[in-house]
Amino acid sequence: MGQKVNPVAFRLGGVQNWKSRWFNKSKYKQFLQEDFLIREFLSKKIAKAGIDKIEIERFSNSINVIINAARPGLIIGRGGSGIEDLKKEIKQFLFRKMRSVLKSELRLSVEEVKGAESRAAVVAQNMVEQIEKRMPFRRVLKQTLERIMQSKDVQGAKVMLGGRLDGNEIARREWLSKGKIPLQTLRADIDYAQATAFTTYGTVGVKVWIFKKEEFKKEEKNKI
Repeated sequence: MGQKVNPVAFRLGGVQNWKSRWFNKSKYKQFLQEDFLIREFLSKKIAKAGIDKIEIERFSNSINVIINAARPGLIIGRGGSGIEDLKKEIKQFLFRKMRSVLKSELRLSVEEVKGAESRAAVVAQNMVEQIEKRMPFRRVLKQTLERIMQSKDVQGAKVMLGGRLDGNEIARREWLSKGKIPLQTLRADIDYAQATAFTTYGTVGVKVWIFKKEEFKKEEKNKI
């Protein structure tokens, strides 16, 4: 019986880095809840911007939220007004959910993602949008895989859909892959993401694996 592990969690501390970078024993529960709510709000609010990942850094009196998006213009807005509006909405959302005012200074920064076709989170969100528009799932799988493999940095990819595909009564999984995906090689840089499409006949799960390269640490030569 196969044991499945999240490819990103499996490589934390090596090839992959933590998306939340802070440490606090006394307020761990509060900070963890704030991080979860911030990501939940932003993922729904600016989903059309093609979010790759949301990183959160905490300092003594400030919270730095870094949004990596394929279409940053939709977030920034004209003259940067979108950033200020987002800050206010995040604070209001946290107050409604936690019943406490955010004391730390909130900073938002947006970074553009280059090569969005090779980012698993962006690809998964695009597949969700197509499935919700009732496009044939086989066409979605085939076209998505072809777009991913057109990138020069990608060595292998796999896309999967699961659920009541095309409204069938029995749920099943369909997937396509191309190239190599060494899931058990820790030095392999594998970008993984999953998303959910909400349709009239139920939910459809989307999973994307993209293998880019292998990371080798340079060994320091002992000086004699």
